[in-house]
Amino acid sequence: MAEMTRRERIMAAAYGKPADKLPFFHYWRHCQVGWAERECRNRGMGMNWLRPPYTMTIHGVEIVESQKKVSGQTIYRRTFNTPVGKIYYDEIRPPGVGQWHAQRGWKDIQPWQTDRLIKGPDDYKALKYIIDHTEYKADYFPIEQAMDWLGEDGVVMDALPHSPMQMLMIHWVGSEAGRFFYHYTDYPDLIEEVYESLCKSREPLYDIAAKSPAPITLCGDNIDGVLVNPKLFEKYFMPVYENQAKILHAHGKLMAVHMDGRLSVLTHLISKTPIDIIEAFHPPPMGDLSLEKALSLWKNKTIWIGYPGSVYELGPEATKKHMLSLLREAGTGERLAVAMSTENIVSNENLRMLTAVLEKAELPLTHEHIDNIERSLENS
Repeated sequence: MAEMTRRERIMAAAYGKPADKLPFFHYWRHCQVGWAERECRNRGMGMNWLRPPYTMTIHGVEIVESQKKVSGQTIYRRTFNTPVGKIYYDEIRPPGVGQWHAQRGWKDIQPWQTDRLIKGPDDYKALKYIIDHTEYKADYFPIEQAMDWLGEDGVVMDALPHSPMQMLMIHWVGSEAGRFFYHYTDYPDLIEEVYESLCKSREPLYDIAAKSPAPITLCGDNIDGVLVNPKLFEKYFMPVYENQAKILHAHGKLMAVHMDGRLSVLTHLISKTPIDIIEAFHPPPMGDLSLEKALSLWKNKTIWIGYPGSVYELGPEATKKHMLSLLREAGTGERLAVAMSTENIVSNENLRMLTAVLEKAELPLTHEHIDNIERSLENS
């Protein structure tokens, strides 16, 4: 097979078609720029970009930001003044936020909320007003610019926000100390009302993404079988995925969903979804589902591995051994790609070691070929 570009490899895997080598890439949003990154890209690592295809305007709502000091720490408060009430959230922003990639701090730590937007039942009315008065408009310049800059070095994807129920779980109510589940039990009508409003509000957003020039749409989320149990997944997530996929597929777009948690209790339900790419799949030791089993269960889906950050903590030698073990689970290597990380910065040493393994992963994979890769790296 003629040598493929990085973009061609990633897209071949996304469509379940043969590639010359196992595609691997980093995400721009937390990739270091420098000698090691340049070296790894020269050795075959791709670069993927996530960019929004839309702008968002909230009508009839005044948004005010203020600061206060608490125990020497700056707390940023964002207040939403609506005609039906006022709600706010507080957050801490580590050094570097707003000065580096994707609203991350210098150490790759994102802002974290110390007080959630929804604190009690009285706050849902204002939240629903915000949702009902949010307008989405197409803006494809960020996508077009990134595609022009990136060329054949990787893939640019539409970035969509978390699905409606995960907006409540992760952003607005929060799941710490079981908060969301208390609200879900105590105020089910309020949860349902906001969920339905957000589903309706997001309809134009899916059409906007479907018509963008990017070949893949990443539909937010952080799916984990403990946070999103099978009952919740089937009731609140699968219908949203069905709706998104119907619109995206009608325009020839592939649909990826960020599923980076423990997925074993959801495998049978995930197999029923129209999702094309399980993005950020974390095998053990961070996830609870082996790569081999995932590939066998999801025969019509592509898996993009998010390399486990906990293995990186053990150093380059452990990184090498774990990647070799994953290759031995990968069958022929089709329907598979490896993201160097989907969440965190990767050290130069680990980035180079993972590249040293993956640059040699020609397809189709065989155990003999993997043994040869291992022998070639014995002294590295």
